[in-house]
Amino acid sequence: MTPAQTPPPRVAPAERGATRIADRVVAKIAARAAREALAEGAGGLPEASSPHADVTVHHDIARVRVSLELDYPSDLAARCAAVRRQVALRVEEYAGMTVPEVDVEIEHLHPTDVRAAAGRDRRLR
Repeated sequence: MTPAQTPPPRVAPAERGATRIADRVVAKIAARAAREALAEGAGGLPEASSPHADVTVHHDIARVRVSLELDYPSDLAARCAAVRRQVALRVEEYAGMTVPEVDVEIEHLHPTDVRAAAGRDRRLR
């Protein structure tokens, strides 16, 4: 082989390029993880409630804010802690990012007794 025919040296996979995951993709991962956490918890996810997330990514660090609705009365602190754990776990698992904090904002509380009574009224008609 002549020098012109010599194959180029192999480049390690980590040095070939970079993968960038858009903030909105990480936000979707976080919102789905919050739904998972709420569905697993006592009482499940309130009807017509879908958590949404805002994410800021800097390098491989994601700062997450999740907004959600919860049933009341319930253990709000425990439900928020479950959301924090699940969101951090899923974002780290799926996006490979460190999540130092997950802020949870409860936008609305749904009284469970009112919803149950409304559901009974609908079934009787």
